[in-house]
Amino acid sequence: MSLARVFQRPHYRSEATQFLDDLKQSRPELDQQQRQGRALLWDQQIDRTLQAEFKAGRIKQKAYVYQTAPTHD
Repeated sequence: MSLARVFQRPHYRSEATQFLDDLKQSRPELDQQQRQGRALLWDQQIDRTLQAEFKAGRIKQKAYVYQTAPTHD
């Protein structure tokens, strides 16, 4: 007998799994809404040329950003 079979619990479902399964059953449109939301923010093509321009236009930050530069009159 393998060790995996000793700890096997075939009919066990955690509360989190039960909640998610019940939620998906009661709201079948939820999966599609999640995909649309992800596509809105994450599944985008990156414009490499534009990204290179942004990177080239950066100004190096000072080591201590709160230090004020002395003014010379």
